[in-house]
Amino acid sequence: MRVVGLGPGPARWLTPEAAEALDAATDLVGYGPYVDRVPARPDLIRHASDNRVEIDRARHALELAAAGRSVAVVSGGDPGVFAMAAALFEAVEAGPAVWRSLDIEVHPGISAMQAAAARLGAPLGHDFCAISLSDNLKPWDLVLRRLTAAAAGDFVIALYNPASKARPDRIFQAFDHLRTLKDPATPVAFARAVGRPDERIRIAALGSADPGLADMATLVMIGSSETRLIDRPGRDPWIYTPRQAGGAR
Repeated sequence: MRVVGLGPGPARWLTPEAAEALDAATDLVGYGPYVDRVPARPDLIRHASDNRVEIDRARHALELAAAGRSVAVVSGGDPGVFAMAAALFEAVEAGPAVWRSLDIEVHPGISAMQAAAARLGAPLGHDFCAISLSDNLKPWDLVLRRLTAAAAGDFVIALYNPASKARPDRIFQAFDHLRTLKDPATPVAFARAVGRPDERIRIAALGSADPGLADMATLVMIGSSETRLIDRPGRDPWIYTPRQAGGAR
C-alpha cells in the first residue's frame, strides 16, 4: 500500500516517486476531487469518497490491501499534513492485527504551505507553525488556544482549511482573535489555488485584511514580527522572514 501526496495541483509538482506509486496501483482510494486528478487507465479501479469520511476511507483501503490489491491512497499536497497518512495509521492502530503486517509506504508531496511560500518569496525563512482552522475533528477553543500560543511565540502561521460552506465564519473569528494579539501591520497573504489556472495571491496587513478572501482552496500565511516586505515596481511585494530573529547577530 502506498500513501501518495499529489502536491498542490500541477502535474509538474508531482514527484517521480509518487508518479511511480500511482503507475503501480491497481486501486486508487481518496477524496473525489483528488482521485479525479489522477489520469484514468483501464486497469485502475477508482474508489472516490466524500471529504468527511477519512477513517472509513482508510479502512476500505486497508481491506483492499489485505486482500492483495496494490492500493494507492491519495491526498492533495503532502499526505502527512492534515491528510490521509494520519487517518490510515489511526485505522491501523485500531484495526485487526493483520493490518500491521502490510507493506505501507508514505510518499511525500509538495505541501500547500511550501507552494504558497515559494510564490510569496520566503515567509517560512524562520520558525513557523501550521494550524488547521477546521473544527470538524477538534473543538474550536483548542484552535483559539493554539492561535494564542503561536502569536505569543511569534511564529509565522500558516492557516489550513480556513473556510468552508459549513463554517464560513471561523476565518473571521480567527482574524478577530489574532488582531488582539499581533501588530496590525503584520503581513498577511491569501494564496489561493497555487499552481493552478485560477491561482490568486492577495497581500495585505493584518489590521485591514479581508478574511472573506479565503476559502478551502486558500492557504493563509500570517507573518511574525520579523517578517518583511520588499516592494517591487508594478508587482506584488516579496514577503520574507529573515534567518536571524530576536536581535541575534
